[in-house]
Amino acid sequence: MKILHLISSGGMYGAENVVAALSGGLNHMGHEARVGVIANAHCPPNNVAREFETRGIEVFLIPCRGRADRKTVHTIRQLLISEDIQLLHSHGYKADIYGYLAGRKMNLPMVATRHSQLAKRHGLAILAFETLDLYFLRRFDAVVAVSDAIAKETRWLGISPKLLSTIANGIDMSSFASASQEREVVAGEELKIGTVGRLIERKGIDRFLRAARVILVEFPRAHFVIVGDGPYRDSLEGLAKRLEIEGRVSFEGSRRDMPSIYASFDIFVLPSLEEGLPIAVLEALASRCAVVATSVGAIPELIVSGQTGVLVRPGEVDELVEAIRSLIKNPELRRHLGKKGETLVRERFSSEQMARKYFQLYERLAVTKPGQVPELSAI
Repeated sequence: MKILHLISSGGMYGAENVVAALSGGLNHMGHEARVGVIANAHCPPNNVAREFETRGIEVFLIPCRGRADRKTVHTIRQLLISEDIQLLHSHGYKADIYGYLAGRKMNLPMVATRHSQLAKRHGLAILAFETLDLYFLRRFDAVVAVSDAIAKETRWLGISPKLLSTIANGIDMSSFASASQEREVVAGEELKIGTVGRLIERKGIDRFLRAARVILVEFPRAHFVIVGDGPYRDSLEGLAKRLEIEGRVSFEGSRRDMPSIYASFDIFVLPSLEEGLPIAVLEALASRCAVVATSVGAIPELIVSGQTGVLVRPGEVDELVEAIRSLIKNPELRRHLGKKGETLVRERFSSEQMARKYFQLYERLAVTKPGQVPELSAI
């Protein structure tokens, strides 16, 4: 089957990594999965297309001059025709809207994946697009939620349960498993405590820095690492200086060697205020990191306190401090959580399982007559 994944991207983050893992998994199964990247003229250049290509995935750049560019619709439609695409799979509200407008008269099965819940911390423009997205999602042949929490919200927003299925995100385990290593570091020595994500408000990185300040009083040799980039970077670097911890905090920016990054962490922290099913947590678990994360979105489906990590309430710096402190003091617990977390990802969240479930959905859509709604509840 020839599949086009459509995504509008400002960087290689969670949804983009899911698309890469899914495309790679489908290609490994013998299908032809390509990626169309909507290149927004108002966004700074990024390495998304190159990153897909380094993973062996064919990429098409689709220019977009603004929020409503008819030429973008035409370009996508021509791509669907020239590449003889048999199924269109969109990821994100802009890809959903442009993808539907391009493919609606082509009798082409169309799938959309919701990777996150409605944004609560974005402006009116984003809210307007997400509202418009719901109008188009009701017209897709299938809508996929990446977690039970997102599926529940999707139903609440008016998407028919007959259209909806839940398929968890998955990652390619091989690179993370091969890079993971046992770090025999005792309390008081230089531990690396890291976080990974786009530097935006809802990721809660400011709480991570405030927790770091408290931790460093008791463990002055600990080192905090922030991997990722985004519009809040300057603000966060300024906060580190005001907290007088800039000497013990590294801002690494975007990195391509993520398996080795996770392998260098003793503790991984995700202090998000909002989330879907975060790829960063899956990658950290696959790398046998001890994980501290907030109980938002689908994170409680991954992290069970004392078994696969430690959960804290979002925004609560004191709880974040206590969770990190407990893991610094207990290397045996860190090892235990790391092993349990790696087992969880291997058994339930691999890219192979994700690709297989998506293809089951694709097959059902491919044989469904136009106008019929397939029964997806068994997937």
